[in-house]
Amino acid sequence: MTEFASNFVDTNGIRTHYLEAGSGPTLVLMHGGGAGADAYGNWRECIPIFAKKYRVIAPDMVGFGRSDKPSPEGFVYDQPNRNRQLVTLLDALNIEKAFLVGNSMGGATCIGATLQRPERVERLVLMGSAGLPIPEKPSPQLLHNLNYDFTVDGMRRVIAGLTSPKYSPPEELVQYRFNLTNEPGAKAALAAVNAETRKGTLNYPEDELRKIKQPTLIVNGKEDGVSTLARAYRFLELFENSWGYIVPHCGHWAMIEHTADFCAAVDRFLSQPVN
Repeated sequence: MTEFASNFVDTNGIRTHYLEAGSGPTLVLMHGGGAGADAYGNWRECIPIFAKKYRVIAPDMVGFGRSDKPSPEGFVYDQPNRNRQLVTLLDALNIEKAFLVGNSMGGATCIGATLQRPERVERLVLMGSAGLPIPEKPSPQLLHNLNYDFTVDGMRRVIAGLTSPKYSPPEELVQYRFNLTNEPGAKAALAAVNAETRKGTLNYPEDELRKIKQPTLIVNGKEDGVSTLARAYRFLELFENSWGYIVPHCGHWAMIEHTADFCAAVDRFLSQPVN
């Protein structure tokens, strides 16, 4: 099993925690924004696979995991600040070019970083990504997260909303995510993140998305009720150089529900020549 190095770096005043493993081309993994999310919980099964071939960097976004959780009274938990955190991370770690892989809110963050610094992004993988207002209103599955009540049963409902009905989460994962939501500052940060999510600040104008020319892989679970197939198809229409990979019997967490399939599809995409 690959060992993860646990490090911290300053990203424009935010003490950002990140995991690192492997060597080779840099692959940045951005977790989603659900209750209890962080780099380890979302990517722990993928990192050893990718680390055989890539230098893997998996940060905790601001307000999540072991990264800073500034008071919402003085910090806005919106998409521009998450984009800024990722771009600043690339600068702080002297990463000139990287492959960006993002799930959900992490996908929206990868999109934002690509729009800001296109010369730094070699290829892009968006899995169950946020970034478009499809569906128009929060789905019942997403509402489990937006209405999370900070109980263990509430966390089970969150995970059920994010996964296929066929997926049974290990109790250890339920407890791990539950514990993270009860860390100091986590409750206020999550409330602020969810408030911004309800405002639609994760979304980008379609004309902005059309500017992205990097080869892009759109991955989506066929049973994803949070980021639906309609959103995936619209991404494919907007990104000129895009491929699609739809995973059956899968919800919002392809990297957890179907780890080997997801990692193989991503590696195949990153490795193949693109004309």
